[in-house]
Formats: sequence, C-alpha cells, structure tokens
Amino acid sequence: MRRISMLIVPFMLFGNLASAAEAPRDASRGELLYATHCEGCHNLDVHWRDKRVVTDWASLRLEVRRWQDVAGAGWGNEDIEEVARYLNALLYRFPATD
Repeated sequence: MRRISMLIVPFMLFGNLASAAEAPRDASRGELLYATHCEGCHNLDVHWRDKRVVTDWASLRLEVRRWQDVAGAGWGNEDIEEVARYLNALLYRFPATD
C-alpha cells in the first residue's frame, strides 16, 4: 500500500504544478480577422496618425465597416463588432455604447 502511495504522490504533485502554469492567451475572433484581412495593408501605427478619422466608439465601428467593405472581406455585423472591440481594447479605449 505504501509503495502505491509513493507512486501516486508525484503524479498528483505534477498534475497540480501543470495546472498552475498559465495557459497561453487565445486570440479573439476580432484579432484574428484584423490580422488576416487588415495587417497586410497597414500595421497598428496607422491608428495613431495625426489625421485619424476615428474619434469615438461610433466612428470606430463605422471605419471598420467601411474598410472591410473596401477590402471586400464580406464580414457580417458580428465580425465588424468583434474587430471594433479588438481595436478598441488594444488601442482606443473608447466607452463602448450601442
């Protein structure tokens, strides 16, 4: 019985240590869409130019809608919202109001 316990304890400890390690963050759908369809033409620096058009949550959503249309991405409303949320969380930090 003692021999079995000696074998089980290391597995229990290893299991606890493995679960304590932080899992890598999964990319959001908005991040993946932006990386796939937008970064080919520009990087995140474009969002900080002096004459930017985006000044609030509504204009951010409008610009995401406009540029996905220009790119011919064919996104639905949910995809547009996801990309706008991603950019807002990453860069703009506007209060998101609907």
